[in-house]
Order: sequence, then structure tokens, then C-alpha cells
Amino acid sequence: MSQVKWYFEDFEVGKTIEVGTRTVTEEEILEFATKFDPQPFHVDKDAAGKSIYGSIIASGWHTCSMMMRMMVDGFLREAASMGSPGVDEVRWIKPVRPGDTLKVSTTVLDVRPSGSKPDRGIVMTEWRAINQHGELVVTVKGMGMYGRRPK
Repeated sequence: MSQVKWYFEDFEVGKTIEVGTRTVTEEEILEFATKFDPQPFHVDKDAAGKSIYGSIIASGWHTCSMMMRMMVDGFLREAASMGSPGVDEVRWIKPVRPGDTLKVSTTVLDVRPSGSKPDRGIVMTEWRAINQHGELVVTVKGMGMYGRRPK
């Protein structure tokens, strides 16, 4: 496990953290969708070509899963993360296609110490995924619990 670099006290409203990039392959889109979201525009090239999307696209849940992996690898492993009490909003704005490269960041929207548990605080964030064309493709608004800095 990495040394903790991010405690609750290190978050401030407006701070943006770049967490990483990932290029999406058709193979992983098909694999995820076959297992978890087998709608025709995710798993069938012919059907996807005739759909409003014109080609295979990633499941929104797959995109969120990729974002989560980037968050862990690029940020959460070095944070005093205690998990999340929930996500308030997910928006799939543009389709994610094979070959797209997603750049993910998180921006702090609000911070508040826990009223009942003095060892932690809640950080509200918005995760954003932007493709290689600079287009916003996904936003996720939610909260994370983070441990307070040891005294």
C-alpha cells in the first residue's frame, strides 16, 4: 500500500486533480457489454451500425468502471479514502467508441467534516471524462469519505 498523501484536510473547493488517461478497445467494450449490458448497440456490430449511434459504443456502466479504475490508480491509492456513501448523479453525455482516449479528472465541489465521526470528513466531487477531441463524455457527481490527518 502507498503512503497516504491526501487526507480530508487537503481538499479545498475548486481543486481539480488529473487522474489519468485510458484508450478504450473494441474488445473490452464487447467483453464488458456481453457480460453486463448486452444491448444490441454494445454487442452487435450490425445492429449498432443501424442504431442512432452508427457503431458499437461502450456501455455507460463500462465507462464509469474505467473511470473508477483511473481514480484508484491515479489518486485514491494515495488517499485516506474510506469509501463512498453514494453517487448523486451520472450523466452519459456523448458515446464512448472504440479507440477513444479518455482523460479523467475530479474537481472538489464541497468539503465538510463528519458531524458524528470526528475521524473523517465528506468530500463532494465531480468526475469528468473528456475524449481525445476535447469533448465531455461523462460526469459523475458523488461523495467520498476521507480520514482526517493524524494528530
